[in-house]
Amino acid sequence: MSVRLYVGNLPEELSRQELEAVFADAGESISTKIITDRKTNKCRGFGFVTVKNDEQADEIIEKFNGYLLKENSLKVERAQPRTKDKDKGEDQPNETTENSGGSNGGNRRKNNNNKSRRNTGTSTQVEQDVQPDPRWAQELEKLKQLLAAQATNS
Repeated sequence: MSVRLYVGNLPEELSRQELEAVFADAGESISTKIITDRKTNKCRGFGFVTVKNDEQADEIIEKFNGYLLKENSLKVERAQPRTKDKDKGEDQPNETTENSGGSNGGNRRKNNNNKSRRNTGTSTQVEQDVQPDPRWAQELEKLKQLLAAQATNS
């Protein structure tokens, strides 16, 4: 079973061959990948190293976490599993930055239906922090006054 390791704090000018050279003495069955910016083709500051087993992964983490590469101290840890969530922040890069295709044919846009939905519950209380549409604010105010007058009459 292969283990994927996250390597962070990589310099922008780093090439894949240079990263392979750093991890070359750790074993022959290691593959490396640097995540690059699409526009500039420079390193985005992180990459991945894949090793064969857990023991080799632990050795690499122990040996290379904090290793100085071009005046940058590397951060090496086990990579998080791939997720389909887009709720993660930029501070936690994961492999969703790559185009994986997926079952939606590469279309990453979520189906956001912006139509308002009716509340089918029995509660008729309006939230106080919701502001009315400014185009209808005057009409709404008139309706509120009519309703208040009707309530005092009954």
